[in-house]
Parts: sequence; C-alpha cells; structure tokens
Amino acid sequence: MPPWPTLVPVFSLAGVTAMMVFFSEPLPGLLVPIAAALLLATVLAAVHHAETIAHRLGDPYGSVLLALAVTIIEVALIASVLLNAPAGTSEIARDTVFAAIMIVLNGIIGLCLLVGAIRFREQEFVARGATGALAVLATVAVLALVLPNYTVAVPGPVYATPQLLFVAIVSFALHALFLFVQMVRHRGDFSDPRLQELAEQKPGRRQMGAALILLPMALLAVVLLAETLAPTIEHAVARAGLPAALVGVVIAMTVLLPEGMAALRAARANRIQTSLNLALGSALASICLTIPAVAFLSIILGQPLTLGLEAEHIVLLLLSLFVATLSLAMGRTTILQGGLHLVIFGAFLALSAMP
Repeated sequence: MPPWPTLVPVFSLAGVTAMMVFFSEPLPGLLVPIAAALLLATVLAAVHHAETIAHRLGDPYGSVLLALAVTIIEVALIASVLLNAPAGTSEIARDTVFAAIMIVLNGIIGLCLLVGAIRFREQEFVARGATGALAVLATVAVLALVLPNYTVAVPGPVYATPQLLFVAIVSFALHALFLFVQMVRHRGDFSDPRLQELAEQKPGRRQMGAALILLPMALLAVVLLAETLAPTIEHAVARAGLPAALVGVVIAMTVLLPEGMAALRAARANRIQTSLNLALGSALASICLTIPAVAFLSIILGQPLTLGLEAEHIVLLLLSLFVATLSLAMGRTTILQGGLHLVIFGAFLALSAMP
C-alpha cells in the first residue's frame, strides 16, 4: 500500500480536530481552501481503501459495504442539522435525499456511462440486477417524497405519525429484502464477470485489515470536514441569495464523492457492472436508511418532517426514474444514455439554483 492513503486520514482527522477546537464557525477565509483540499485528499484516500476492500471481497459485498458506510455518514450529517434546527418543519432531510437520488441517477451514472462508452464504445452488464434496484428505488422514492403531498390526515407535505412509521418500516424492509436478493438469492445478477480476471491480484490480509481500519477513519474525517465547512457554505448560499435547498445538494455531493469517484474509476476500467452496483446501491441505501432514521428522530423530537417534493422536483424525479429504466433495461449502454442523464442532471442543478 502506498504511504499517502495511510497518512491522509490521520492527518485530516488531526487537522479538522484542531480547526474545531481553535476556530469558531464559520472558518476564517484563509482556512477554507485548506479544509477543502484536505476534504478532497481524504475522499481520494477513502476511494483507495474502498477499492481495496471491494477487490478482496468481490462484488457485490464491497459495493454494499461502501454504500452502508457512506449512508451512515449522511444520516449523521442530517441528524446533526435536525438537532440544531429551530422549531418548525425541516426540509433538510428531503432536500438531501432527493439530491442524492438525482446525483446518483443522473450525475454519477450519466458520467460513468458516457466515459465508459467513449473509451469502450459499448459496455454490457446484467440488466436484471439494475432494473430490480430501480424498481425498489422508484417504490420508496414515490412513497417517501411524492405521496406526502396528497395525504389529508395532516395539512401540508408531511405525513401523520402512523403514516410516517409505515413508510419508515417499509423502506427499511425493502432495503433488507434487496440486500438478501443481491447478496444471497440472486447474487449472479449483480456480479461482474470481469472481476474474475483480478482473482490473482487480490490484496493480502494485511492490506485488507489496514483498509478496514482506515476507511472508517477517512469517512469520519470527510464528515467532520463537511460539517466544519457547512456554516461557510450556508453563509455563502444565503449571501448569494440562492435557495436554502442548495445546502442539501452540497451535503449530498460531499457524501457521495467517494462512491462517485470509485464508480467512475470502475467505468474507465470497463467494469460498468461495478459502477452500477456502487451507484444504485448508494441511492438505495441513502433513501431506504435515511428516511427511517430521520423519521424516528423527528417523532422523538416532536418535530414535523417535510418530505413532499415541490412540483418541479417531482417531475424531475419521475423523468429520472423513467429514463434510467429505459437506459438500463437492455443491459447495454452507449454514449446516448450517458448524455441523456447528464442533461437531466444539468436541469436539476439549474432548478436548484433558480427554482
């Protein structure tokens, strides 16, 4: 293992701890680029350790492990914002989960399909696994983010407590069922045949053990750095007169950086199956685990949780799910699919900045 992936998480944790102890929020202007550089370096280290674990365990176990780790970080960030939020409804969970879905379905997948197709013309994968993941994602997304706009038990885009509990339990159960299908019952639908070529290049036990220790350290450093930079981002967004929903977009982008870069590197290596496992797994874990966590937290705090999306975001969500289903249904991708997803992602960013 090269020395930098070992040193960067340790150095980043020490650096962010010093920033949190000696400096108030928001950070002084001179420290912002340093914190941003540390964040980028730590993300690269996390990607390295995640790929080490994925190569050792093989698909889909490595992808599942990284998706769960990243989602724990996302939940922790959202929970910290909810705990510090003033009384009243909170949209940060909705904005972050929706942003994560749009970033994965259109940004990460679109870029992976485009880069892979430019380099290899066409790429093939097992369509059954991808369409199964999309079916679960569509079901939970509509239940959690669309249906609250049309219930009448409680005014506004919120669920009544029994309804919220039902959606939380169903989301968690569907994710557990998907993991059982992915890892046990139909594992072949998510396995990349090209990984067999890497069988003799698997990392050793010492590398695996080091990666298992350093990956959580790197992800923790990413969370702390993101939380340290959050007040600066919120201040900049407010000062620029941009919508507060952009904060959720920034949180989602930061959390998904390790998986996004790992997925892109897999696509460049002609392992599009691994890219889709990483991307769709992160989207599923994001919504299926974040919604139950914030639902129970909102019930405990007695704080209403806004989940229903705005009309233009509902249109973008349904368009993304529809196009993703068409793109991944045939098990073969070209630059056309990648271009379509990136156009939708551009529309999402434009509407986030200017509703």
